[in-house]
Amino acid sequence: MSDSDSSHSSGDHKTFRQITRDRLLYEMLRSTRVRDSRSTWKVLVMDKLTVKIMSYSCKMADITEEGVSLVEDLYKRRQPMPSMDGIYFIQPSKENVAMFLSDMSGKRPLYRKAYVFFSSPVSKDLVAHIKRDSVVLPRIGALSEMNLEYFAMDSQGFITDHERALEILFGENAENSHKSNYCIHTMAVRIATVFASLKEFPYVHYRAAKSSLDPTTLTTVRDLAPTKLAAAVWNCLAKYKATIPGFPQKETCKLLIVDRSIDQIAPVIHEWTYDAMCHDLLNLDGNKYAYEVPGNNGSAPEKKEVLLEDHDPVWLELRHAHIAEASEKLHEKMTNFISKNKAAQIHHHSRDGSELSTRDLQKMVRALPQYSEQIDKLSLHVEIAGKINRVIREFGLREIGQLEQDLVFGDAGTKDLINFLKIKQDISSENKLRLLMVYAAIYPEKFAGDKGAKMMQLARLSPDEMDAVNNMKYLGTSDTKKTSGGVFSLKFDVYKKRHAARKARNDEEETWQLSRFYPLIEELVEKLSKDELPKNEYACMNDPVPTIHGYSQNLSFRTPQAQPVHSMRSRRTATWARPRSFDDGYSSDPVLRHSSSDFKKTGQRIFVFIIGGATRSELRAVHKLSSKLKREIILGSTSIDDPSQFITKLKMLNVDELSLDDLQI
Repeated sequence: MSDSDSSHSSGDHKTFRQITRDRLLYEMLRSTRVRDSRSTWKVLVMDKLTVKIMSYSCKMADITEEGVSLVEDLYKRRQPMPSMDGIYFIQPSKENVAMFLSDMSGKRPLYRKAYVFFSSPVSKDLVAHIKRDSVVLPRIGALSEMNLEYFAMDSQGFITDHERALEILFGENAENSHKSNYCIHTMAVRIATVFASLKEFPYVHYRAAKSSLDPTTLTTVRDLAPTKLAAAVWNCLAKYKATIPGFPQKETCKLLIVDRSIDQIAPVIHEWTYDAMCHDLLNLDGNKYAYEVPGNNGSAPEKKEVLLEDHDPVWLELRHAHIAEASEKLHEKMTNFISKNKAAQIHHHSRDGSELSTRDLQKMVRALPQYSEQIDKLSLHVEIAGKINRVIREFGLREIGQLEQDLVFGDAGTKDLINFLKIKQDISSENKLRLLMVYAAIYPEKFAGDKGAKMMQLARLSPDEMDAVNNMKYLGTSDTKKTSGGVFSLKFDVYKKRHAARKARNDEEETWQLSRFYPLIEELVEKLSKDELPKNEYACMNDPVPTIHGYSQNLSFRTPQAQPVHSMRSRRTATWARPRSFDDGYSSDPVLRHSSSDFKKTGQRIFVFIIGGATRSELRAVHKLSSKLKREIILGSTSIDDPSQFITKLKMLNVDELSLDDLQI
C-alpha cells in the first residue's frame, strides 16, 4: 500500500475513501493475479465513467503496483495485446458489453483472457447474452459485479456526478418525465453501491413531501424528489440483501436524503475556511492550483500545478481552519522551520544577493532533500493564503461577509441591505448578487411583487443575475404563506420586522469573526444521531406504518418541541482575533504533520445525501460532526458546487434546453 492515504489510518479503522481504494486495488485488480505467473502485466480497460471513479480514489502508481502496465479507453482503437490479460472495469450497458464481446471474439482476440468487473448490478439479460457467446465465454477469467459506481472525492464525501440534477428535477420545466425518472434511478443505483462497498444497510430517512403535512398543498415533482429517491434506493438495497453474500440483513447505519431546498443560503454565502476560500476566490480547476515559480538565474518563470488534496499534510491540517487562523499558523510554521533548518536559514539569508560560501553550500546540500520538500509545501500555502487575503482586501469581503451573517442571524434587515447597496456602488456584481440571494432565501415573500425587482435594479443586476435570484423560488419557497396585512405589512416590515434564518448555537465556543454561519445539515445530522428528527417532516422507509403513497413512514411526532428546520442559527461571539482558549483539535507544533486522523468509529455511520449539489461548508460540517459525535459521517451529493457553479445552474433553471457541457462553470 504505497498511497500516503493509507498511512493516515490509525488502528484497523479505514475511512470511506480508503475502503473504496482498497476495493478497487485489491478486490478487483489483485484478484486477477494468477499464482503461476505473479509478474504478468495486464491491460486495464475502462469507460468514461469508470476512469473517473478510479481517478478519484487511486493514483497511477497504485494501479501499476498491482500489475497494470497500460490503461485503455474502451471506445478508442486499441492495439492487440494477445500475450496479456485484460481487466475490464465498465458500466453494465448494452454498448459496453457489445464492445467487450467484440474485443474478445474471433480467432485473434485483443487479450489472452478477460476479467470483467461491472460498476453496478448487471441485468440477467446481459449476463445471458455474454454466456451465449460460445467463442468468448472460455476466454473470460472473471465476470463480477463490483457495485462501485460513485466518486469518492473526499475521505468522507462522494458525488454521483449528476451535474444537471438541479435543472432536471427543480427547473421551470421539471416534470414527471423519462429524463427525471432516469436521473432519480441512476442516482439511486450509485448511492446504493456506496452501501454495497461498505457492507452497510441503512435506515432510509428522507424529507417528506409538503403534501403529506398539508393536504391542501399541491404535490410537485420537485417536492417529491427526496421521496422518490428514497424509494429507489430502498429497492436497490432490497436486492442487495438478497444477492450480495455477507450483506447485512438488519439496519447498521442511517441515511438521510434531502434536497437543496433545505438550505439555500449555504451555496452562496461567503464561507471563510481555507478550503472554501480557495475554491471560491481562486481560479481552481477542480482541486488543481496553477502557479508560477521564479526561474533559475533570471530565466522565465516556471509554471507548476499542484493538487490540493489529502496527500498534502499542510492542506489536510489547515483546510477547515478559518482563513485568518490558517494564515497565522502558516506564518508560525514558516518561522519555526527557518529557525530549525540550516538550509532554510541559508536560503533565507542569501536573498540579499550575497554569494554563498563553499561551507554554506555544503550545509545546504546536506539539508536539501528534507528542506526542498518541506519549504516547497509551506511556500506554496503561504502564497495561496497571501493571494486569498489580497482578494479579501481588494473586494472588501469582510464588510460584505459581516452583512451576510447579520442578515442570516437577524442582526440586519431590509433597510441595512438597501443602505449598503446605495453606499457601496463599487462592489462587484457577483457579490451584490450573492447578498441579494442570501436576502431572498431569508425573505422569499419580498420577491413576490415588484419590491424584489426594485431592489435588484438598485443593485444594477444584469437580466441573467436577476434570473438567478428569481429562480430561487423553484427551490421550495413558492408556497410561503401570504401575510394578511398586504402592502402595509410589507412596508412596515422594512423598518421593524427582522427574522433570523439561523439561530445562534449556544454550544459553540467563541470563535473567529465571520464564522458564525453553519449549514443546516449540522442541525439535521445532530437530531438524526439522537433520533430527534420530527417524523412528520422526515419520514423513514424502514418504519412499518404504510401511507397513502404506499411508502413506509411513521407520522408520529418524536419531538414536538423540536425547532423547525428553517430556524436560523444561534449567535456566536464574533472576534476576528482568536481567543486563547481556541483549539481546533490539531497540534501545530510539527512543521508538517498529517491532520489529526485518529478518529475511530465508535457509533454507527451516518450518511447524508443532498439532491442538487452540496457545498464546501457542508463537507466541513460532516468532518466536524464526526469528531463531535464520535461516529463517521459521510456526505453524498449529485455534485459539489462552488458559489459560481451554483449561481450558473440557478440562472439556467428557467431555460428550455440546458447543456452544461457548453457552459464554462
